[in-house]
Amino acid sequence: MITTVIRTCFPAAAKVVAEKAEEINKLNVFPVPDGDTGTNMSLTLNTVVSEVEALPQDASISDIAAAITHGSLMGARGNSGVITSQILRGIAEGLIDAHPSGATPSDIAAALRNGVKVAFKAVRKPVEGTILTVLRDVSARADQLEKSKVTTPEMLDALVIEAYESVARTPELLPVLKENGVVDSGAYGLATLIEAFVNAYEGKAGEISQFKTTVDTDDAKAHVANVVDIEINDDWEGSQYRYCTEFLFHADSPSFDEEANLRYLSSMGDCELLVGANPDYKIHVHTNRPDRVLRHMLHRGQIFNVFVHNMDLEAQERTEGIRADKADAKGPRKALGFVAVAAGPGQSDILRSLGVDVIVEGGQTMNPSTADILEAIEAANADAVIVLPDNGNIRMAAEAAASACDSCEAAVVPTKSVLQAFSAMFVVDSEGSLEDNVAEMTDAIAEVRDGEVTTAVRDSQAADGSPIHAGDVMGIEAGAITVVGNDVEEVTIRVINRMQDEEEGDTLTILAGSDLSDEAFDHLLAAIAEEQPDLEIDSHRGDQPLYPIVFSIE
Repeated sequence: MITTVIRTCFPAAAKVVAEKAEEINKLNVFPVPDGDTGTNMSLTLNTVVSEVEALPQDASISDIAAAITHGSLMGARGNSGVITSQILRGIAEGLIDAHPSGATPSDIAAALRNGVKVAFKAVRKPVEGTILTVLRDVSARADQLEKSKVTTPEMLDALVIEAYESVARTPELLPVLKENGVVDSGAYGLATLIEAFVNAYEGKAGEISQFKTTVDTDDAKAHVANVVDIEINDDWEGSQYRYCTEFLFHADSPSFDEEANLRYLSSMGDCELLVGANPDYKIHVHTNRPDRVLRHMLHRGQIFNVFVHNMDLEAQERTEGIRADKADAKGPRKALGFVAVAAGPGQSDILRSLGVDVIVEGGQTMNPSTADILEAIEAANADAVIVLPDNGNIRMAAEAAASACDSCEAAVVPTKSVLQAFSAMFVVDSEGSLEDNVAEMTDAIAEVRDGEVTTAVRDSQAADGSPIHAGDVMGIEAGAITVVGNDVEEVTIRVINRMQDEEEGDTLTILAGSDLSDEAFDHLLAAIAEEQPDLEIDSHRGDQPLYPIVFSIE
């Protein structure tokens, strides 16, 4: 029965949000970075749980909806809690007419539509990229799924994924999120609540669900993780208003004018909310004069459960907490650290396995800036740091970053390819000095001969002057185009043969690019082994873009 589902799943979901409250708090930068979104949402949900649990076992769905509405209103804390209360109210009221044996996809879609209606009505100035955006996106997805005749579990699974995908989009909609390296905290809190509810419904409370759709929750969460790198915000100048003021209000008159009082709250600050129904309301506003707000409302009724928070102090506490977390995460400072530039997850994984501490994403056509490399040097958390630019075009930026660093000693080993970086890392002496390691690593890369295979994007000419047309496959040695053909395998083998004829090497290290399939790579390796039977082959997936093959011979 729908009443049993709600009474079972909602407490489980509230528990998960409570457990993740601090994680949600750290994301909190909008409307002010006071770091309380997760706490406020959790407190709101816990009050709902208490009210629902107090109902008799035979309570109807109408009784449960009324308890959710009243409990969320009475327990709502902060801007996020009040908005959450209205989302819950809208969805709960929308479920009153649901099928008693269990909500159908049509019931779920209707409830979410009502949630959108009620929540957006409560917020005078809705902002894109917040909890409201995620609610609307999830509702729109439910409307689509309703028409496709999915089952209830299939719909719920897909709505969890949509929630996290919507969260991942919030920085593109709200610039302050992108500036601070976070997704919206309230949006993430809502996605967490939805997922936890669905997990409990499917008998997997506390687990990560694996869904039947083409994208699963892990993928959706990964998108969120990729846009979250919480930054310390020391330069926040503060809101125009200092005090988050919230309280419950009981109107003295049936003619209490909600709109007129909302206008008054707006004149006293921002983030004003007045929700509920006569005579009981929840009021929230950010203001510099909470005394005036309270005095104004006292003339119109009774106030109770008053909370006034100093958002300046809360923002400082949030910043200090994040700073402490980052310091703990870094661990003890190392004597010697390494930064390398890499293009592709395979390259990054290999570099990390060789001892590189921080990877900077970049390479040909996507050169990182001096600031990017300087940030990486500082993140290495070492007394001395060696930078491997792995591209001739990045060397100057790396040297500028090393010179600009004042938190540690820094130097550059002028690697022109990631394969040179591999060889450089093999000779590292972790007990040696910065100068000695730079010298040894520089000597090591001198023994590495590089080759690359890529496709021409425009007409040009090879080193011998022969023409190259857009779309031709080019083989490159030491920066010069020496082989032109139509096939990656053929061009790769020709370049390797040329380099072996010039100077015979013992070992071939070769990386497959993102556009080269495993099958094609295996076929190429077999062909190389046949052509060069005495050459030891060390093959990996580099998954670099633009270059289906990069290799070195030593």
